[in-house]
Amino acid sequence: MPDVVIKPSRRVNEAAISGPVLFFVNPGDVAPIASAAKRLKAIRHPLFYSNLFEIPGQTSIWWAGPALGSPAAVMVLEKLIACGATKIIVHGCCGSLGEALRAGEIFMPVSAFSEEGTSSHYPLSHSIAPHEELHQQVVKQLSANGYPVKEGAVWTTDAPYRETRAKILAYNGQGIMAVDMEFSALAAVAAFRNVRLASVMLVSDELYHQSWRPLFQTKGFKRKSKEIFLLLSRIACNLI
Repeated sequence: MPDVVIKPSRRVNEAAISGPVLFFVNPGDVAPIASAAKRLKAIRHPLFYSNLFEIPGQTSIWWAGPALGSPAAVMVLEKLIACGATKIIVHGCCGSLGEALRAGEIFMPVSAFSEEGTSSHYPLSHSIAPHEELHQQVVKQLSANGYPVKEGAVWTTDAPYRETRAKILAYNGQGIMAVDMEFSALAAVAAFRNVRLASVMLVSDELYHQSWRPLFQTKGFKRKSKEIFLLLSRIACNLI
């Protein structure tokens, strides 16, 4: 094992996490989630330049975010794990690479092709994937609540402005359904640190048309994203 210089750790003034964490990565989700946390009388804790809300209950659950892109998301995840997190559901979005996945649908990755620069620093003996049991629990609960899930491979990249038409066609032809900016890195860290992690993505845009079709700025998308987040929070309560 390499002798790393900076080790993730929990400081004296930081939260001791004992329940499931719902980790939202998109900055656009901050306002509605912070508003919901306030209504629930959440306790806010320090977490880098991000947010950590402790949602009180018989056993607390936790909301953390945002952290856009693999390097930022991994820094937050490492801190969450150092503070005690062992079950993490990631809430984010992705772009569709083909007609099998449409904007507004829910996608949960089961494998990843990495074009980001973070996951390679976390050596694994197997392919990048979510925690199987946690993934299946979330799929089952979402479906039972009227939110069908599509599953497949995701392409994770650090460079959204370099998603070329050639790559979209090639990767979709290999069976990759979506593109995001965090999953492969987060899943690699979770496996390396031996914690459970699954990811739920709302399809925010379609890249396979002649022209890009974004949806993430619409009121309908924002409303559904919040609905899914709050449902995942209730699902997280059942994981305790």
